[in-house]
Amino acid sequence: MSDRVAGAVLLALAVAFWVAAGQYAVTFGDPVGPAAFPKLVAVPLGLFSLYLIFRPDPDPRWFVWPGVVGQAATLAVLVLYPLLLEPLGFPLATALASAVLARVLGAAWLAALVLGVAVGGGLFLVFDSVLGLPLPLAPSFSF
Repeated sequence: MSDRVAGAVLLALAVAFWVAAGQYAVTFGDPVGPAAFPKLVAVPLGLFSLYLIFRPDPDPRWFVWPGVVGQAATLAVLVLYPLLLEPLGFPLATALASAVLARVLGAAWLAALVLGVAVGGGLFLVFDSVLGLPLPLAPSFSF
C-alpha cells in the first residue's frame, strides 16, 4: 500500500510539473524555451510513479531507523546548505555539506572531512579561477 500512495503522490507532482511548464512563455530566439526542463522531469517522474502504482513491492519494509536518520540528515543538508552559503562562504559551506553527505553514505570521519575539504576547495577553484564565476568566499575572509 505504501508504494501505491507514494506513486499517487509522485504522479500528482508529475502532472503539476507538466501543467506548470505549459504556462511558461517562450522568449524570442530560444528554440527550447523554459518549459523543456520541467517537462523532462515530469515524464520520467510520471512513468516511475505509474510503475509504483501498478507494480508495488509485495512485502514493503516500513521503518528502519538508521535509514530514517540518514534521510533526515540529507534533508537537513539540503535545507541548510543554501542558508549557510552567504554567512560561511562557498568553500566552507560546500565542505561541510559534502562531509555530512559522505558520512551519511558510510565514509569514516577522516575520509569524509578530507573529501569535504577537497570538494569545497576544488569546486571553488574551478568556478572562480577556471570559469571566472565569482563565488562568495566568506565575509570574514574576503579582502
